[in-house]
Amino acid sequence: MSSSLFCFVKVGSFCVCKIKDVRNGSGNTIMQILIYNNHHMEVNLESRDDMLCGPPTTTCQESIRPFIESFEETPMLVAVLTYMGYGILTIFGYLRDFLRDWKIERCHIAREREEQRDFVPLYQDFENFYTRNLYMRIRDSWNRPICSVPGAKMDLVERVSPDYNWTFDYTGKVVEGVINMGSYNYLGFAENTGYCADASAEVTMKYGVGVASTRQEMGNLDRHEEMEELVAKFLGVESAMAFGMGFATNSMNIPALTGKGCLILSDELNHASLVLGARLSGSTIRVFKHNNMQSLEKMLRDAIVHGQPRTHRPWKKILILVEGIYSMEGSIVRLPEVIALKKRYRAYLYLDEAHSIGALGPGGRGVVDYFGLDPRDVDVMMGTFTKSFGAAGGYIGGRKELMEYLRSHSHSAVYAASMSPPVVEQIIASMKCIMGEDGTTLGRDRVQQLAENTLYFRRKLTEMGFIIYGNNDSPVVPMMLYMPAKIGAFGREMLKRNIGVVVVGFPATPIIESRARFCISAAHTKDMLDTVTIPPMLGTKWLPFSHQRHKQPVPPLSSLSSP
Repeated sequence: MSSSLFCFVKVGSFCVCKIKDVRNGSGNTIMQILIYNNHHMEVNLESRDDMLCGPPTTTCQESIRPFIESFEETPMLVAVLTYMGYGILTIFGYLRDFLRDWKIERCHIAREREEQRDFVPLYQDFENFYTRNLYMRIRDSWNRPICSVPGAKMDLVERVSPDYNWTFDYTGKVVEGVINMGSYNYLGFAENTGYCADASAEVTMKYGVGVASTRQEMGNLDRHEEMEELVAKFLGVESAMAFGMGFATNSMNIPALTGKGCLILSDELNHASLVLGARLSGSTIRVFKHNNMQSLEKMLRDAIVHGQPRTHRPWKKILILVEGIYSMEGSIVRLPEVIALKKRYRAYLYLDEAHSIGALGPGGRGVVDYFGLDPRDVDVMMGTFTKSFGAAGGYIGGRKELMEYLRSHSHSAVYAASMSPPVVEQIIASMKCIMGEDGTTLGRDRVQQLAENTLYFRRKLTEMGFIIYGNNDSPVVPMMLYMPAKIGAFGREMLKRNIGVVVVGFPATPIIESRARFCISAAHTKDMLDTVTIPPMLGTKWLPFSHQRHKQPVPPLSSLSSP
């Protein structure tokens, strides 16, 4: 990091602010920080005067730690070696396919029988090339069976493979006390003891496990009604409704909101559920660069000026799809700027808070709370109960008219079975904890503990020299591995040390950006985080190319303000 550039910018008619552009030794911008009064948030220097965030809220007068995100460019040597690694794997893959065709090597993959060769093939053989020749080498790093509560520590069923990961045999042994760094248990509510577990057990005895009907028929319980009222109160919106599956909340509700003649502007790193929902809607889809306000504004401007293709008629609706926290990058949406653009061009905003609800903001109310914004500025607030709440399902919140429309037009509301009563009670109990309605400070303490654990863990990794992506306040911490051989090696070596991690590679990430993804929890203790970040644990000796070239600045723990 060699230079910093400050300049003054007028934010609309609101106030004068300054932008700090932090650059590395190569002159590349690593991060941007917008500072007005004592309020910090990220901006881009190319943003014009009047397209930045809305008027300062009361939080502007408070001391809030900087909104800093880091995405360091892949080192050239690492990129070259990564491509070479994939190239070598591809060459050996073709060689092994040749040996399989000539019956020299045993073939484990499913194939059509000889008498079916003249039929239309069920799949193209090349489509399975990556699966059988690359994925199978590291398949043991995924789908590990767990035989305990996925809390801060967990127990795994031990398994071995006699045929290089094509099949697995269970040894009957259990690997106990594995530090869980992969589950989305942000607030530690995935537990089998305590207030939430006791409440769920009591409801199970009264209502049973299943409802055996849809909400519109005989499956609408009083607990469902109470849950939705509580969700609306928690979000600060007029009304809310819940669904039994988080993925279906996106994929089945977006088609009910938009259709032919509508335009969807989607962030390039949006989750698969958002992508599927957009495709099922029949709307025109255009993708803007990740968290890039210039790209989004250009698409909005073009949509207004040119209208629909060929006819040039105005679009019926323009819907912007973004996420609160992006689960692979650890980045946080630049929501103030998105809302400003949405208002200027009169578009609608759909915010997916699957990872941010409960995990961000002084009150755990997500990215809207994190920025101190008005929930009414977001047209559709979506989130899931599977992460911070330790339950299952998803929700949508917004205006009462919108909820009434979805109740009769959403496939997931009309045709899906009702949520299980103990799951509903888990949601109610955990949400009351976060809101403080259980008569304790347990929820508030967990939100604060998660923020402290996140900052502490990110600072430790940065000080060790690893390249980590995302926002300093994001509990999703991607650590770059790059090379394909490191994906499996890192996962196996960490498990040998009783640490469970999630490793991710192509096609879930760009081909040269394989990574390990840590998910921080309020249930993690400082000793656990220290154990994970001990140099021999992270394998610094056999991960020589994961060290960053330029140190990323991380604020000290003393900068962490109380919510």
